[in-house]
Amino acid sequence: MTQDSTRPRMTTTAGAPIASNQHTETAGDRGPVLMQDYQLLEKLAHQNRERIPERVVHAKGWGAFGTFTVTHDITQYSCASIFGQVGKTTPMLARFSTVAGEMGAADHERDVRGFALKFYTDEGNWDLVGNNTPVFFVRDPLKFPDFIHTQKRHPRTNLRSATAMWDFWGQVPEALHQVTILMSDRGLPQDPTFMDGFGSHTYSFWNKDGERFWVKFHFKTQQGHRFYTNGEAAEIIGHTREGYQEALFGKIERGEFPRWTMYVQIMPELDAEKTPYDPFDLTKVWPHGDFPLIEVGQFELNRNADNYFAQIEQAAFSPSNKVRGIGYSPDKMLQARVFSYADAHRYRLGTHYEHLPVNAPKCPVHYYHKDGQMNFFGQVTGSTDAYYEPNSRGGATEDPSFAEPPLRLQGVAARQPHRQVIDDYEQPRALHDRVLNDEERARLYRNIAAAMEGADEDVLERVLVHFDRISPAYGAGIRAARAEKADQSIAAE
Repeated sequence: MTQDSTRPRMTTTAGAPIASNQHTETAGDRGPVLMQDYQLLEKLAHQNRERIPERVVHAKGWGAFGTFTVTHDITQYSCASIFGQVGKTTPMLARFSTVAGEMGAADHERDVRGFALKFYTDEGNWDLVGNNTPVFFVRDPLKFPDFIHTQKRHPRTNLRSATAMWDFWGQVPEALHQVTILMSDRGLPQDPTFMDGFGSHTYSFWNKDGERFWVKFHFKTQQGHRFYTNGEAAEIIGHTREGYQEALFGKIERGEFPRWTMYVQIMPELDAEKTPYDPFDLTKVWPHGDFPLIEVGQFELNRNADNYFAQIEQAAFSPSNKVRGIGYSPDKMLQARVFSYADAHRYRLGTHYEHLPVNAPKCPVHYYHKDGQMNFFGQVTGSTDAYYEPNSRGGATEDPSFAEPPLRLQGVAARQPHRQVIDDYEQPRALHDRVLNDEERARLYRNIAAAMEGADEDVLERVLVHFDRISPAYGAGIRAARAEKADQSIAAE
């Protein structure tokens, strides 16, 4: 038997050709297996190590590669190279995800969707890690681990707990803006191509003159918005748990490349002191009437990964990856994510995770981090003898021209809210009363009633008070939907 010369030769991981991959080495026809069969041992050892820790949140995800193209000039606001001229293109990677579900969760569950983008710019990687909603459940990072615990499994039952979820939300009314969005039609997009994306946080731009502007990022789908009801999603899950992966991968394979338009909202730096709401509060939106959308460009996803694990599962997105012309703000949640996301990747993927091909920048890289797990590249300081800084041995040096202008700060160091007076009901009231129509409100009430099923009544009474404060019609609608659901359950018996 000879090897098929039209196909690559199979080898060990050390490069030695393999004569047979069909049978284990044994002593005689029946065995036992010989310890010298290193190929068997290698295969078993590698299989034991095929999995890495899944993401604590956003574990189930779907992604693809594409291209971002600038269509409008915003250089008056930002000196970021990615926006340098109209028509400029930048390669990129997008990953969409559900927040709460584990790796094996169904794609069509009602949940917030992650919307993470990595732009391989010529001045370094820029990551924008957001969601398909413009706000979030909490405004203070101290609450974030507790919130995530409510979305995960109860330590005793190992089941999701509606009581924990509503108990938390009932004591943190800032969450109800996001809850309203989640329980509306927008909480169940048909697939990733039919949802918008948002940077959610307030970031900052600065231009070549050092002027700073606050900015919100929006990505509007060009495919339109399509949603499923809970019933429709349950029927789909009965047939497939991988509907999002099938849709995104299939569309790109067929050449039906999805596109999104990037917009920004721009706020002059000093205007942050004039708004009636805190513009750095992640539970709030900026009214479009005050800060209209400004078109920037569009991105298209046009290439599927060749290997899902290597290029999507190992993709690492973090707000710590920023470039000249794009900066942070006093947003407390953003400040915490700058650390927590990169630290999650160091734990999950390894110390030098950014040297994995999918995470590696396309521009030259020089720094003085040293050794550690996964250092397969030596040092990247620019000189063999320069393993410290400063040095006189030809190592890489700083470039002051890339310095960010000073960030204006004020106040005292203390544990305190964003502002002493915070209205957490006004914006969800506007969404409920003025944005949603009657049919959308009816579906919202039914979705909330379904999500409340199984929760303790004392917990639900506390949270319903907050819905009443948003709008009496909101609380009444939920109560009516719960009563209708109870009547249906009795009739079914």
